[in-house]
Amino acid sequence: MTHIIQFTTVHPRTDVRIRIKEVASLHRHLDARVDLFVQDGLGDEIDATHGFAITDTGARPKGRLARMTKGAWRMFRAVRQAGPDVAHFHDPELIPVGLLLRLSGIKVIYDVHEDLPRQVLNKVYLRPWLRGGISKSVAAIEWVAGRAFNGVSAAVPSIAARFPRDKTILVRNFPAPEDITAPMVRPYADRPAHFTYIGGLTEVRGTLQMVAAMDLVPDSSARLQLAGKFQQQSHRAAAEATPGWAYVDDHGWLDRIGIADLLSNARAGMVVLHPTPSHVDSLPVKFFEYMAAGLPVISSDFPMLCEIIEKTGCGLIADPMDPASIAKAMTLILSDPQSAAEMGARGKEAVAQHYNWHAEARTLIAFYHDRLGIPLRAQPTA
Repeated sequence: MTHIIQFTTVHPRTDVRIRIKEVASLHRHLDARVDLFVQDGLGDEIDATHGFAITDTGARPKGRLARMTKGAWRMFRAVRQAGPDVAHFHDPELIPVGLLLRLSGIKVIYDVHEDLPRQVLNKVYLRPWLRGGISKSVAAIEWVAGRAFNGVSAAVPSIAARFPRDKTILVRNFPAPEDITAPMVRPYADRPAHFTYIGGLTEVRGTLQMVAAMDLVPDSSARLQLAGKFQQQSHRAAAEATPGWAYVDDHGWLDRIGIADLLSNARAGMVVLHPTPSHVDSLPVKFFEYMAAGLPVISSDFPMLCEIIEKTGCGLIADPMDPASIAKAMTLILSDPQSAAEMGARGKEAVAQHYNWHAEARTLIAFYHDRLGIPLRAQPTA
């Protein structure tokens, strides 16, 4: 039987795109053994829902350099020893591992979640004068990799455009039905004046602007619900020093049920990312998760997101750098609950019809079947 391994040294074994969407879909539809290799020191397990194996290749080394060298080498040895027919990896720092596996006769797929050359230009831990050269070097390495590997799976069109057309597929990170678990959905009209943001809390994701906007919303009962982790203590301190912090509830990291509870008690979801090169052409998964939960979206005024909002009528746009613009959108949501509820309903319907994982899964499965020659199951597993 054909053996497929998806592997990562960066993402957790609970990563929704990798485990719940990609690995589970391939395991269900392909006549192949599909495994997930991770590096977290938590031990091996069998996925209780889908039945595929998860192999732990040891605790993740401390520090970025150690992870990229010792951790990558350990993952290479583990995958090579397992001897799969196809190796599908998710971290750009594993490109050397992918090349070594390709030289070993294994078919390799590079799953590109984010536009790394553009991201490098905004890495705060890199000196500004280094970023341009590193960005060009990363782009060159990916150019070589794209031609050496058997396939590339890109998360957004701008990423797909950088790789060979004949071996690249677009697999967007749209939500699956199981992404949002809402044990109780509170009627929209009965919800408090809450706005929610779910995800990492960093400067370029608009934390300070969201917090500052709260001080400008006329409704004194309005609150911002944050569910995520501040990646820098100095950024948290800056947010706490902003007057709008008095209207913020910081929940820290929440599991899927905790997130579902926040979403079912909110009036709108916030996606006010800064206009960095990597954000402008992105399709943030939280944007679609808010839609799937029936929430209006308050979004940065980026072309792709504006197009979706205009097409579906699922929310409002704002200048992500201007707290007054964000506060204006919040105020419009609160001032007309009926219109806001209709936005949320339209967004939920749009996800059910178009912006969902099912179509993306079909693209991924067809690529494995048509290009790599892996047979389909006669009957998908339950």
